[in-house]
Amino acid sequence: MADPRDSSPRTSAPDLEILGDQVTLHPSGYVEPARTQDGDKERNLVEHMARFRSSPLEFLREVSLHVSGTGWRAYDHFIGQPIFYSGFSENMTAAVISTPILQKRITELAEKRIAVEEKDGLLNKDDPSYAAKRYQRKTVIEQSLNELCEKLTGDMICKMESKPFIRSAYYLCTQLLTRAYHQGIHVSSEEVLRLRTVAEKAEKNKQSIIFLPCHRSHVDYVSLQIICYRLGLALPTVVAGDNLNFPVVGSFLQHAGAMWIRRSFGDDILYTTLVQSYIDTLLQGGFNFECFIEGGRSRTGKLLPPKFGILSFILDSILSGRVEDTIICPVSTQYDKVIETEGYVGELLGVPKKKENLADFLSASSVLSLKLGRVDVRFHEPWSLRQFIQDQQARTTGIPKSIDMKRVNDPATRQKLLRTLGYKVLSDINAVSVVMPTALIGTVLLTLRGRGVGKAELVRRVEWLSDRVRSKGGRVAHFGNAPTSVVIERGLDVLGKDLVGLVEGLPEPTYYAVDRFQLSFYRNMTIHLFISEALVSASMYLRVKRGGGPDNQRISYEELREQVLFLSQLFRGEFIYPTEGLAVNLDNTLKGLEADKVIELTRDSEGRVTGVGLAEEERVAGRENYDFYCFLIWPFIEASWLGAVSLMGFSPPLAYKGDGWLDSAKCQSSSQLLGKTLYHQGDLSYFEAVNKETLKNAWARFEDEGIVVVAKSRNAKILPRAKLAPDWTPQRNPQSGAIVPEGKLWDFIERIAQSRREGKNRRDGATVSTRVLRHTETIAQNLFMNTTGETNMSEEDKLLLKKKQKRRQALKARAHL
Repeated sequence: MADPRDSSPRTSAPDLEILGDQVTLHPSGYVEPARTQDGDKERNLVEHMARFRSSPLEFLREVSLHVSGTGWRAYDHFIGQPIFYSGFSENMTAAVISTPILQKRITELAEKRIAVEEKDGLLNKDDPSYAAKRYQRKTVIEQSLNELCEKLTGDMICKMESKPFIRSAYYLCTQLLTRAYHQGIHVSSEEVLRLRTVAEKAEKNKQSIIFLPCHRSHVDYVSLQIICYRLGLALPTVVAGDNLNFPVVGSFLQHAGAMWIRRSFGDDILYTTLVQSYIDTLLQGGFNFECFIEGGRSRTGKLLPPKFGILSFILDSILSGRVEDTIICPVSTQYDKVIETEGYVGELLGVPKKKENLADFLSASSVLSLKLGRVDVRFHEPWSLRQFIQDQQARTTGIPKSIDMKRVNDPATRQKLLRTLGYKVLSDINAVSVVMPTALIGTVLLTLRGRGVGKAELVRRVEWLSDRVRSKGGRVAHFGNAPTSVVIERGLDVLGKDLVGLVEGLPEPTYYAVDRFQLSFYRNMTIHLFISEALVSASMYLRVKRGGGPDNQRISYEELREQVLFLSQLFRGEFIYPTEGLAVNLDNTLKGLEADKVIELTRDSEGRVTGVGLAEEERVAGRENYDFYCFLIWPFIEASWLGAVSLMGFSPPLAYKGDGWLDSAKCQSSSQLLGKTLYHQGDLSYFEAVNKETLKNAWARFEDEGIVVVAKSRNAKILPRAKLAPDWTPQRNPQSGAIVPEGKLWDFIERIAQSRREGKNRRDGATVSTRVLRHTETIAQNLFMNTTGETNMSEEDKLLLKKKQKRRQALKARAHL
């Protein structure tokens, strides 16, 4: 059996490069040839596609081929159900409106309205013609609701009506995409052939393929559609938020496959049922479907926790028996450089997100002229959703033959099934993701102790990281026979001088991170592969930071295990862990680090691990490998520490007369303001720690633990409110009114701080208890000053909060911080 830790490159199927009209088969390990000194230094952005300025006749010929549909461009013999024909939208609308669940909902709503009118005296039961009037009134209401549903359906559904349109759309989108990503789209030939085989079988069984990609860019929508079109697969209907449905572009996308849904459904049960009806209709008809498992785009570079909205509709279609089965295909989309990262930085630093509009879309220079490398799309092996449900039931009931409807209708069981489904998809996406050269460079630059790195050292560390990625079962974008130095130069060109700087006039080219915040996006693309090692290394830091000899830095196995458990629970919403459980994961990680000569394990006479310390080889190497793992996770530890410290300020002042409820969004913003203050004054090591998404995840984790109580109202005009739970609220000094640095919350902060990177002003808790707490209180006091008296929660909101807390109490059996 091959050694699973063997870091030698593995053989893999060739890649297909889709660039303009050309589909090129590259051998395993292909990378574009290095440019010659004498040749043109800039490669044509859309190779194989004519430009109007340089070759107008050839350009017009290519356009006419797409519009007329010559050869493969005709898109006549794709695999899948019929789409792009006149009358498609009318047929789909009629099918959605006639679904039994929608008609049943309309009848129920009509009956409720009749009951209200009877109560208000608009319908008199004593009237001799009451029955006729009631029937007539109900018919009018149902007709009105049907008309409303028809309008909502028309606004929502994708309108695959015209083959000439989709041919032209393909040409236009390919032109735009390959102007930005000049090296095209790369897919695995093995995965594509497997997907076509699955699609052929699904077509015969009239089953849908549900593509579930990760989401990092708006380009994600386009790349998968281009792949399906070029390789002869039926285009999927793509779930899209109605924030993208702005004039001109919205209609274009809808006719190319987008379905528009509201960002929030609220309590609109008719609209909820309508969406379910549309999804049922698509899956019953065997139409391909696509939605992003994370909901919105990841602004941090790593996978976000799954969003369960659309996934719950899909699951309900199967569990209810309305749909027999459907095929799930997780998809990973990776970029050399993501177009929107600069905008993401602004959003993560608290700048309000700009509403999408046509002017910004057309003026985006990044779409028109930048050279951003290539897009890598990978398809996990598709699997049956019905079989997945049966397998999950078999694990608990031992009855795998059919779906136990009574059991799955239990809300707790259904919720568990939904969560398992969501995290399985994320795990599958991670399993097929390709690590791009830019991610390797970004990771190396942000995991060094020095200001910069020489060219030779950068090459060595990138090669080391590539080997580590492969040994962990990950994939590295093919380097082929090109030297690593050439691949690095290509990656540096794509990242640009705004992200990575070059120090001139030195004996060796020396590179440094210019924009660490933006570069962290690319570092986070690799962290999922090393999260177990990072947790162990950060937990060992309790002792390693003491310095001294090996014995002084050695940590007992029990102490290590406790800190790893604590950090694992702290980051439960941030990272996806291996599924074997803490004990097995810890054991495997320690063995792996020992084999890599990063740590040495002390064992008793029976072979049990009793202590863990740094290996002598790692000390001689200057701790570079151990530090690498710590640097990966330290920004996240900083963010959690920052979030917890900011909570200290939410203890009501002595003179405060209110009930303690504060605006939840303003509380999170105050955490960010505190972080910026601490960073610039030297009490925070990483500016990435103040990013909005990581702090938001930390806040959600504190809510899960019951540290913070968040009350949400059914009234959309009332913003969510938050306050500290009574047993987590720190005390104040009766004389001075200052927060006393002790108690449950303070101990929690100290526990996080044990694994936090040391540096200026951070060697003990004294700083936190003086200057940091002073800043925390100053910022938080503004929140209390702007909150007047009681919040006067409605009885309905109080009941909602009580139910929420009851559900949280039911989860007490889970591991807690």
